[in-house]
Amino acid sequence: MIDEKKLEERLVALEAAKSWSPRVVSRLETLLRSGADEALYRINPIRFAAEKSIAESEAIDLFLHGSVAGLFDMDWQLVCPMCSDVVESFRSLRKLHTHFHCHLCRSDYDAALDDYITVTFTVSPAVRAIRFHDPEALSPWDYVFHYKLTPDGLMPDGVPWSETAKALVRQLTRIEPGSLARLEVDATEGALFGQDFDSDAQCFFPVVGEGGSTPPHLPVTLDSGKCEFTTANIAPGKIVFEVRNTGPLPVVFGILQLPPGTPQRPALRFVPSLSGKRLLMTQTFRDFFRSEVIGATEGIAVLDVTLVFTDLKGSTALYERIGDLNAYIQVQRHFQHLLDVTVRHNGAVTKTIGDAVMAAFLTSADAVQAAIEMREAVDELNRDRPQRDFVLKIGIHRGASIAVTLNERLDYFGQTVNIAARVQNLADGDEICLTEEVHSAAGVKEIIAPYPVIKSEAELKGVSKPMSIYHLARADEASRP
Repeated sequence: MIDEKKLEERLVALEAAKSWSPRVVSRLETLLRSGADEALYRINPIRFAAEKSIAESEAIDLFLHGSVAGLFDMDWQLVCPMCSDVVESFRSLRKLHTHFHCHLCRSDYDAALDDYITVTFTVSPAVRAIRFHDPEALSPWDYVFHYKLTPDGLMPDGVPWSETAKALVRQLTRIEPGSLARLEVDATEGALFGQDFDSDAQCFFPVVGEGGSTPPHLPVTLDSGKCEFTTANIAPGKIVFEVRNTGPLPVVFGILQLPPGTPQRPALRFVPSLSGKRLLMTQTFRDFFRSEVIGATEGIAVLDVTLVFTDLKGSTALYERIGDLNAYIQVQRHFQHLLDVTVRHNGAVTKTIGDAVMAAFLTSADAVQAAIEMREAVDELNRDRPQRDFVLKIGIHRGASIAVTLNERLDYFGQTVNIAARVQNLADGDEICLTEEVHSAAGVKEIIAPYPVIKSEAELKGVSKPMSIYHLARADEASRP
């Protein structure tokens, strides 16, 4: 089951990739060697981090580096919010689309990188073979409850919906093309519900104590996603379904017993997972998966992103004073400092434009804390210089955006980007400018409490009404005359 040579070689490569916290790689090796097949299929890095007491950011890096080393295959998944069905999965971001249909719920959805799109990791078949590498050979039970449904969707009582659904199943089988399956069910009051788990083909039979009949058998015909049956009220007792598959492909078909007066199914909540949004804001992903591009022509929505724009004040004079080469070297040092700060605060540098940086963050609190530390990092650069060559201007805005591929680079597009850039232009040297959307975000007011803040109203090009801007000065500004 395990290719020891490949496993050892790839673990060595992973261990050498960066400086890991103690025992991080050994915990992963234990999982690879002794974990059950289910534990090595569609691994949720956030859950792994919680179970192994590892920082989430390090766990994400671990699996990304593990993918580069050939230990894992990365999957982008579209997940139904109503039933936790993995409707589609893709090995590449390029193939990901945002409009999807769940056959189990007969519902259509538009996915955003924040919602319905998750990223998981499965052990590479070159390292260790697990039965989920060959879905067509799975038992019907494994196919439905381990391959299709994710255990991350929880009912209000905390029980995974997949476990609740298991208790409803009375028959579950695979029916080959042209074959007939005789499925016997002991019906109780409520309803019997038949489902082809790969299409919209469904049938429904009420089970009633009074007025119900007991037919000798119930014929059901499945044909290429369609279900033909005769509606009937059934009396409690043994019922035989005769299910014929006249289509060209095998069908996994199940019969579920629904209780009387079944209420509307409550909305699921999902355990924390690695969203597409968070992955795009992970610097390791951007560094090692540069070939990943968004194939969707309209881009993919991001419902909530905080963008930071920085620029160096007076950089032109710096180039003139110390020469292009020296200035270039110093500016690159400044970029590295800003990158390090960004990564520490759950962000990623999207691009550099001249002497400017654009970075994206998961939360406004992370972005503001990073901006403050960016300003301090630039102070360190100035400390040993005869004059303050580096003076940073920073603007921060939060809102919705569109993730796109521009100039072969994953980027963000839309009004949120435009506003963030223009807010940066409003900043004076050593100043951080926040919009109201950032200022009112969770945790921000506590972070900026030690700093002098001046509020102003500004009219920005392309924005219909004035915007409130909060100018964040240095902590020592208040004591200056």
